[in-house]
Amino acid sequence: MIATPLTDMFGLDCPIVLGPMGGVAGGRLAAAVSNAGGLGMVGGGYGNADWLDNELDLVRKGTERPWGVGLITWAMGDGILELVLRAKPQAVMLSFGDPSPYAPAIKAAGCKLICQVQDVAGAMLARRAGADLIVAQGTEAGGHGGSRATFPLVPAVVDKVGAEAPVLAAGGIADGRGLAAALMLGAQGVLLGTRFYATHEALGHDEAKRRIVQAKGEQTRRTKVFDIVRGYDWPEGYTGRALHNDFMSRWEGREPELAQALPVEGPGFWAAASDGDYDTAMVWAGENVDLINGVEHAGDVVRRINAEAEACLKSAAQCVRQP
Repeated sequence: MIATPLTDMFGLDCPIVLGPMGGVAGGRLAAAVSNAGGLGMVGGGYGNADWLDNELDLVRKGTERPWGVGLITWAMGDGILELVLRAKPQAVMLSFGDPSPYAPAIKAAGCKLICQVQDVAGAMLARRAGADLIVAQGTEAGGHGGSRATFPLVPAVVDKVGAEAPVLAAGGIADGRGLAAALMLGAQGVLLGTRFYATHEALGHDEAKRRIVQAKGEQTRRTKVFDIVRGYDWPEGYTGRALHNDFMSRWEGREPELAQALPVEGPGFWAAASDGDYDTAMVWAGENVDLINGVEHAGDVVRRINAEAEACLKSAAQCVRQP
């Protein structure tokens, strides 16, 4: 068994956390990860109260083990945090903004505060806000993120705040080798998104999952075009990593024109998303897609990655020999 401050904090069997992917990490997926010994997280996305209420009900009924909810800090609407806290999660994760205004309510509810950051300055801000766990997210991650790579970012964050709050690694990790490597960088566990997207319990179209399994890392790109066409005004510095498709090819480098063309392009995009047309709609995915070879059950993913990491750590010890 791999024991770290993360596993001790929540009584987990393995140091694996589900990335709270909006529209993908619903209650069934969160419950499956928690039941397998990790920490399941429901993805609150842009704060649709009805959707969240339904998914929170599913995770509550689906597991008796610890679980949490992830929220986009800048997009949190009125009443969303209160709705989440009424469901009594064990953790709330805030990403992409200053967590300070929301930290007191989260802590007062008895929840652990997890903050996802993309640079060292963000980690220090999160720690000042009282974060119990800090996720250092590298640019290899699918979906929204920053520009720092995982391998140098994680130890830099550990050096600054790791003595005060455990650090988790995210971005480009999809197997036990990645978990073992993260532990060697000083992280106390990992947060995985794309690997769990390609599971049976994940929400989303089967075609999106198929494309993740078939994709190669070089087919992912960071872009703003999907935020522009959806009308989401993301703060400066954040882009989204998705599988490259026809829509991206057509509009990259022409973002101002796309913004002007929204009355025409917007309805077509949303129709494509509804129909599972991923030549137009996006599939958020990280560079680790090369390592994903099939759509599996989430519990099997958790258990396999944990076992692989244990084997890696035991094997690595054999590299140390007496001179």
